[in-house]
Amino acid sequence: MARVAGSRPVDPGSNPGAPINFGGTQMVRPIRIGVLGGIGPEATLMYYSRLIYRLQRKGLIQCNQDYPQVIINSIPAPELTMENICQKDLEMYIRGIHELDQNNVDFIVMVCNTIHNYFDIMQYVAQAEIIDLRREVLLRLELLKSKALLLGTYSTINNDLFGTKNIVKPTGKEMEKISLAIHNYNRGHLKKVQRKIIKDICYKYYNEGVQNVLLGCTELAVMYIEGKFKCINTVDILVDATLTKISKLLNKTQIKGEVLCQK
Repeated sequence: MARVAGSRPVDPGSNPGAPINFGGTQMVRPIRIGVLGGIGPEATLMYYSRLIYRLQRKGLIQCNQDYPQVIINSIPAPELTMENICQKDLEMYIRGIHELDQNNVDFIVMVCNTIHNYFDIMQYVAQAEIIDLRREVLLRLELLKSKALLLGTYSTINNDLFGTKNIVKPTGKEMEKISLAIHNYNRGHLKKVQRKIIKDICYKYYNEGVQNVLLGCTELAVMYIEGKFKCINTVDILVDATLTKISKLLNKTQIKGEVLCQK
């Protein structure tokens, strides 16, 4: 229940577009997105910034009231870059999902690739629907005419999170370098060095004919790795999936900009 100083509690409503009473005034409950972030924080910032930019570019925003309500739960959880992940490592993630559910979000976005290895567990404990990054990436990979080098954590690569079709995996030693670079970049240690480590691996495979790189970790997306190779950014894929979900909810509830913006 939301509360304003000096007022009675306001029922936030269970559905977007549902009228709610706020100090005697009828308002429309906006779409409410739950973001499980903080893993790492800069990737969450990138997701939110690009989501806002894309909403503006699509012409969905006529005034500030047209933006969805975005509840970001930035959790200080384990990075999941290690080779072996146990149940205890997932506890903060599960708690973060519960906290978002308590805010009656319409759907949840997990801004982290590796946690999607445990998507079924997360969706089981969640009340709201969680966007499935695995499915979205697989759809993108099907459009490729050539193979892509998968960069990510041990778990993402070894568990074939994004399948095996059109996927080239780095060696075990390279995976070790990638995981360490992710960890160091997230803590702000020698960021240019970490970026070069990743870029060198990309160019090794590019010179062997692999022209695409799937950035299978949100921290890799934040590194802004550029080169002759083409990067597939999973943060952008999450933003695309979010926009698709928003559009479906808008069509379902027929919420338009003019409903919220009283001209």
